[in-house]
Amino acid sequence: MTTTIPSMPVACPRCGLRHNCICHAEPQLNSQSHFVLLTHPREVGKATNTGQLMLRSLPHCQRPIWDRVNPPAELLAQLADPRYQPWLLFPGDETTPAEPYQPQDNKIPLFIVLDATWQEARKMVRRSPWLAALPRLALQPTSTSQYALRRNQQAGNLCTCEAGIALLEMLGEQHDAQQLQHYFETFMTVFHAEQSGHAHR
Repeated sequence: MTTTIPSMPVACPRCGLRHNCICHAEPQLNSQSHFVLLTHPREVGKATNTGQLMLRSLPHCQRPIWDRVNPPAELLAQLADPRYQPWLLFPGDETTPAEPYQPQDNKIPLFIVLDATWQEARKMVRRSPWLAALPRLALQPTSTSQYALRRNQQAGNLCTCEAGIALLEMLGEQHDAQQLQHYFETFMTVFHAEQSGHAHR
């Protein structure tokens, strides 16, 4: 007598989940601002990474990989392009204080979001003079983070997707912010069931 072993469900080619596809909740956002998720190599492929939610739903979002020795050439060209108004989403310091967001006429906002842990993000800025020289923008979250998928999460810090939601709110794009928030919450709801290998109930 042979025993049939159930086959593993195939991962969704869009959201990558096997047991809890969240594509039904994926919004098609309309923001005309540009977002760059400058991603630390250690973040690539992590199931807990929420930058992927922004990448799938924002029309102008890209994800270059950070490299200390070889900065992404396409991003450097974009930063030098006078059509864009770049901002680095990062707390200010004595050398480079954070500035309040002020849109410039006829310029496209370009938000650089460091897709990394806080420890990694600090190293990325410290080791990349071209990044450290950008105008900095600091967010003032109006609510506590709902992200609790990693250990040693520091109080007051937002995950990548929550930072994107806060940026949309800052821009006054409330509808997009609410849709991305719903997508994020759907991801959070099913995550642990997905990692355990079963559908969320």
